[in-house]
Amino acid sequence: MGRVVSVNVGLPADVAWRGKVVRTAIWKHPVNQRVMVRHLNIDGDAQGDPQSHGGVHRAVMVYQLASYRYWEQVLHRTLSEYGMFGENLTVEGLADDQVCVGDRYRIGSALLEVSQPRVTCYRVGIRMDEPRMPALLVSHRRPGFYLRVIEEGEIGAGDEIIRTEQGREGLTVAEVDALLYLPEHPADRIRRAASEPSLGPGWRRSFEALLANTSGSPGNAGLTPVLAAVAWQGFRMLKVVKVVKESDSVKSLLLTANEPPYLSPPAAGSFVVMRLPGAVGGGVVTRSYSISNLGQGGMYRVSVKLGSGDGSRYIHSSVRAGDLIEVSAPRGIFTLRDDKKPVALLSAGIGITPVLGMLHQLVADQTIDRDVYWIYGARNGAEHPFASEVRHLLDALPRVHVLVAYSQPRAEDRLGRDFDVSERISVATVQRLGIPITAQFYLCGPSSFIADLVTGLKDMGVTSATIHTEIFGSVASITPGIVAGPARSPHVPEGPQGDGPIVRFSRSGLAIPWSEKFQNVLEFAEACDIPVRWACRTGVCHTCETALIGGHISYDPQPIDAPVNGNVLICCARPTTDIEIDL
Repeated sequence: MGRVVSVNVGLPADVAWRGKVVRTAIWKHPVNQRVMVRHLNIDGDAQGDPQSHGGVHRAVMVYQLASYRYWEQVLHRTLSEYGMFGENLTVEGLADDQVCVGDRYRIGSALLEVSQPRVTCYRVGIRMDEPRMPALLVSHRRPGFYLRVIEEGEIGAGDEIIRTEQGREGLTVAEVDALLYLPEHPADRIRRAASEPSLGPGWRRSFEALLANTSGSPGNAGLTPVLAAVAWQGFRMLKVVKVVKESDSVKSLLLTANEPPYLSPPAAGSFVVMRLPGAVGGGVVTRSYSISNLGQGGMYRVSVKLGSGDGSRYIHSSVRAGDLIEVSAPRGIFTLRDDKKPVALLSAGIGITPVLGMLHQLVADQTIDRDVYWIYGARNGAEHPFASEVRHLLDALPRVHVLVAYSQPRAEDRLGRDFDVSERISVATVQRLGIPITAQFYLCGPSSFIADLVTGLKDMGVTSATIHTEIFGSVASITPGIVAGPARSPHVPEGPQGDGPIVRFSRSGLAIPWSEKFQNVLEFAEACDIPVRWACRTGVCHTCETALIGGHISYDPQPIDAPVNGNVLICCARPTTDIEIDL
């Protein structure tokens, strides 16, 4: 059916790229001798970024000689060396539109199984000196694929490739890749892909998410959660109905529409962005705050802890009932999943606000067949907002388990009445309450609180797909393969400023005129040292998808599939008006 043209291996190395250092093993080179194929790798080969590449389901990468010839025509250049697409095996035959996931092949003395298409990555663009390459591999339906090693053995150039078994569902690599990344997502074909036992677990989860998405909204649920369309674009004036002191350091604003249309219920756990006056002479600041209720009575409740920032200080010192404030529509992906799994709501400090909205939702849904676990941590009773409200809500749930932890209780705080343990919340707290690892975990609080819990939960066997987190302030970066450098606070880009539309980064507090020297908003954010998340950098993977609070953008290149309503793919977006980005 085919033959091995070349066996290629490579070890991780540091490569300079756009002022950064990338740890990568994308440079593969042919070997002349036979090599051993093992369950995790080929001898002499390794991955520079094990989180994104390698592992049991991505042990051996395959690319076809015919695709080399195809890209020579498309790119108008000669591809003179095998391994240029990062593949371990350059093969004759085994086209992506003929090979099926689950097919098994005997190569030399090894038995291998097709496990999934290649996940496109910016590093193949570096290797090919063609930044568009990740998107081209998908849009031209020539991704290549990975093999799982069923039986270890020796292989070498010239070996015949013999198919010994066909995949159960008979779905080709090209079709499986297109089902996830391209705009059309036919349910019948996705259902078959999700049921293919040989498909890698990450791909199966993506297809299951696509099947579960019934919103009909634009966006790719297999790559990022799809939410309902945002209620309005940009900002609108809302009226402060009431200001409530929730604790020594927390105040709530009850906001309602000043004129029609009236406020519809937000998704439990979502947030809004508010425009507020800055310090004297400081202009306007934008801040993101979670909604801590369900919009009962047509009012959004935004609860804010007093800190050192201009936004919280203004709210605590200056906002009064009757004031008008510019507010965005609710949005966010830290929202309650609609399933029957046990739900664990873990928070600390002001991190209570989004999970309190979720608790309201569980009560409103009259949850009776779902175990609910509530774990909350504060320093003491003076810093414990919503205590009586939470107790009232928890009393309405028949299958609820509660643990409140004070790290420094006061003399008047009563053990067994106000709190249950005197400690900081840790994974040991989770284990004490007996939360099953199959639960959906929702975590909100300081970054160290979340980092420690995520690590501990994973060590317990909880899967990443069921751990949902929300961090106030900048989100954690995803920059695969980039060697970490000195941390820097967000700042204005170096060099002369541009004269284009204003780009506001809500979480980072920067508002800077756009400069045409940048290709896209992602590059602009990177020049400001704003934490960003990306993987393909060409509009394929949706890792960079971010809330577009206000304004308009254009795309170059066009994304392979559209983002969620109200979101933007910053890796290929440029502002056409002033914009506000949730970064």
